[in-house]
Amino acid sequence: MKFDLDTLRVREGEKVNLTNRPTLIDPVYGSKKEYKEMLASHVEVLSKLQQVHYADNRYAVMLIFQAMDAAGKDGVIKHVMSGVNPQGCQVFSFKHPSVQELDHDFLWRSNRCLPERGHIGIFNRSYYEEVLIVRVHPEILAGQGIPDELINGGKVWKHRFRSIVDMEQHLFRNGTRIVKFFLHLSKEEQRKRFLDRIDAPSKNWKFSVADIEERKYWKQYMHAYEECLGATSTKHAPWYVVPADDKQNARLIVSQLIFKTFTDLNLSYPETNAQRHKELLDIRKRLESEPTD
Repeated sequence: MKFDLDTLRVREGEKVNLTNRPTLIDPVYGSKKEYKEMLASHVEVLSKLQQVHYADNRYAVMLIFQAMDAAGKDGVIKHVMSGVNPQGCQVFSFKHPSVQELDHDFLWRSNRCLPERGHIGIFNRSYYEEVLIVRVHPEILAGQGIPDELINGGKVWKHRFRSIVDMEQHLFRNGTRIVKFFLHLSKEEQRKRFLDRIDAPSKNWKFSVADIEERKYWKQYMHAYEECLGATSTKHAPWYVVPADDKQNARLIVSQLIFKTFTDLNLSYPETNAQRHKELLDIRKRLESEPTD
């Protein structure tokens, strides 16, 4: 890919203005055929890297996807990760919290789903919902049972940002590598995709009146995302704002960023030392000496 992926990264402490960030850019592919070939190549490379990652067993990788409805999170995960071995990868989608989850701090339910070493964890929406939808709809926060004095001081979002950054730094220090993707969709493109969901019977299930109601809060969501991205993008857990009006382009960009994440880890298969080599030779002798049926 000739596109400079680093231009999509949110710098630490950056004052983000999403209106200045494109939702559509020149495609990195030249035709539909080339897109399919590029994606297939990326999927194959990621599959091989995951095998080494699983065997290396030193790092965990966590991929976080956030976006407005219809931005293509499910499609990105489905197409980009299609070649990954399910044994080494898990996808979690966080819906409305349960009564048990509401009785804990806001990071508790997602922390139970963190990937182990050698594995990939994918969060389709995540703990970031607690500074996005909860911020846009403060009645949700009021129902979380948090002491009034912790909410009324006006610093609840700043404190949650700090909790998130501290937690992600802790994970980094313990071998988890985190990459966060905000699929940046325009309001007009969302409208077109909603209409497509209505017109296509196979997509009707994806659409509800609630989706239309949330469009009324577009500006509030953009403001919440801007503050969230600027406050929580760090060197060790960066946010990438991926133009998402072109689904195919977004998939190729995300796959390349994931590829970069793995290659930066300098993964390798565990080396066979002399003792282990001798053990394998002994096993070989035993297998070769077995009588054939």
